Amino acid sequence: MASLDSANVRSAILDPVWKRLSCWNVFQLGRLRQYASRPLQVEKFPALDAPPESWPALAVVIPSYQQGHFIERTIQSVLHDGYPSLTCTVQDGGSKDSTTEVLARYADRLAPCISAPDDGQADAVVKGFARIQGDVMAWLNADDMFMPGALRFVGQYFAEHPEVDVIYGHRVMIDPDDREIGRWIVPEHDRNTLRWIDYVPQETMFWRRRVWEKVGGVDANFHFALDWDLLLRFRQAGAVIRRLPYFLGCFRVHPAQKTQASENVGLREIAKLRLREHGRDITTDELEYWTRRTQIRGAWCALLLRFGIRQ
Repeated sequence: MASLDSANVRSAILDPVWKRLSCWNVFQLGRLRQYASRPLQVEKFPALDAPPESWPALAVVIPSYQQGHFIERTIQSVLHDGYPSLTCTVQDGGSKDSTTEVLARYADRLAPCISAPDDGQADAVVKGFARIQGDVMAWLNADDMFMPGALRFVGQYFAEHPEVDVIYGHRVMIDPDDREIGRWIVPEHDRNTLRWIDYVPQETMFWRRRVWEKVGGVDANFHFALDWDLLLRFRQAGAVIRRLPYFLGCFRVHPAQKTQASENVGLREIAKLRLREHGRDITTDELEYWTRRTQIRGAWCALLLRFGIRQ
């Protein structure tokens, strides 16, 4: 009851701010289409001091199924930066489209790829990482892309911050033609907020192998919320998690994407994770409070970014 009362009091404080900002249409998080498609604005990353020989080896898995129309652009976004120590593999679920033809064209630049039936995305991620090594890890869905320059920036950041275990950043939404249609400016990382809502863009997330091995990797029982589950277990293991104020990845919005096609499964898995975290069913008021709080924090970061201030 105390938790509910506290959430109600906090919501009452936030309500006037929420209503005023809603009238100004400033909230971005959760909205997949925010404006008419326009050319992708490429991020400008800062120059860091770490030399290439100090960058950690990077392992990227691309889980894939029936994404032949997009997967070449996904692979190109991984290879584009010419990262000095990169291993990338595709774990495909036995696609019947042009995927295998694309993989054949890039065979000399990728680690051995597999195209065979699997048990879904989490199973594909597990199988992919079992084949490749790297001190820093990430997976990229076969319809998404890394922002040009992101991998080199990530490598330099990890080299300069050995204490950091996990990073993530802002997201750009793109259409089927790689044109941007929206942006998520994610607020600074908050360990408590993470227990209530999943606001971390998966395609922008990178982590060290040491923390992956500590928590046992991805739980293959999840089909939708596997990234949130992984982050929550990183948190429970005491990982140092940072949000970087840069656009690291591009999330593609299209009718056949898994995010839109798996709504019922996703809701069940999200409810399961919240029950695990809190030991009870959370209330609508509590969820609304944490959602509004995160939206307001994100709107503040977006406002600062308009003036060139990255917070």
